[in-house]
Amino acid sequence: MQRKNDRNMIKRILHDVIKQRLYKGKAIVLIGARQVGKTTLLKEIFPTQNDMLWFNADDLPVRDFFSNVTIERYRSMIGKNKIVVIDEAQRIENVGIKMKLITDNFPGIQLVVTGSSSFELANKINEPLTGRKFEYELFPLSFNEMVNDIGLFAEIQKLPIRLVYGMYPDVVCNPGDEKEILNQLTNSYLYKDILEWERIKKPDKLVKLMKALAYQIGSEVSYNELSQIVEIDKGTIEKYINLLEQTKIIFRLPSYSRNLRNELKFGRKIYFCDNGIRNALINNFSDMELRQDAGPLWENFMISELRKYNHYTQNYCNTYFWRTTQKQEIDYIEEKDGKLTAYEFKWNPKKKSRVSSTFTSAYPESIVKTINPDNFYQCFGL
Repeated sequence: MQRKNDRNMIKRILHDVIKQRLYKGKAIVLIGARQVGKTTLLKEIFPTQNDMLWFNADDLPVRDFFSNVTIERYRSMIGKNKIVVIDEAQRIENVGIKMKLITDNFPGIQLVVTGSSSFELANKINEPLTGRKFEYELFPLSFNEMVNDIGLFAEIQKLPIRLVYGMYPDVVCNPGDEKEILNQLTNSYLYKDILEWERIKKPDKLVKLMKALAYQIGSEVSYNELSQIVEIDKGTIEKYINLLEQTKIIFRLPSYSRNLRNELKFGRKIYFCDNGIRNALINNFSDMELRQDAGPLWENFMISELRKYNHYTQNYCNTYFWRTTQKQEIDYIEEKDGKLTAYEFKWNPKKKSRVSSTFTSAYPESIVKTINPDNFYQCFGL
């Protein structure tokens, strides 16, 4: 099959979801890391709109305009337009209150807002817009989106490439340029909001922390140990990790405990939202068969893809890992309606999987799955 080189050709799962929510009297809020395709998605949803205003809040004049707005000024600005898009709205001060003015006073207007972080980080959007918004998160391209684009067999064949270079749209759609694109992402876009909001004076410490986290995917993370590695205090480590999570670069997985005295109760693992970003940070783009970290990469890929799948299918569940003080472990657990599904991720299909008998004895009703490259697609309803 000939590959589609235009990323606009890859239809996002949220495309139809958002279209069905338009003109319901509520704002559409689209959150996701920079460069995951938020602007592209909106331009596909509104391809030929002549009655649309589009503001990019990365531009200083746009931020200045929104610094002092009134209902009358909004009315003059909107005119006969039916759609108002504010791109990268987290850069506008008190944007939640300004969005509320539009939704409350212009019921015929569809307001669409994008942000490259959780808005709570800088703008306290949730309280002003309670009951006035539909909120969605856009991730890097998902396995299911690529299957819909090029087919199941073709996408399975590309699995080793995805594990190394990840699923950012520009990366997927520009084969041969993956390293350059990922290096640009990690050197500029990803840190932009964090560095500006927090006025971090030593960004080298932030980069050092991210590299330390990159080497620890699949392992339990100690903030005290990270503090010693990065040479900053534990409180700052926690603050930076919160910022990295809110800007959709990493995510945390807590430990599960319920029955056993020796279960870890306050443990945590940290994964990257995209494998390519992780590998760019440590400058390792070696092929999978040459890597010492193939297992952790496989684990990171599967857990991040399951997050995308659960979000897009509205499969609301709690997620954990499980470990005892004797280092018995389950890679990943989903808890829904009081039922547990446990996953063990094995990169080598020939390697025999041994599920902890301690876990199965403590949670006999749980479903246990061993996931490898031969069967992983079944996790995504395929």
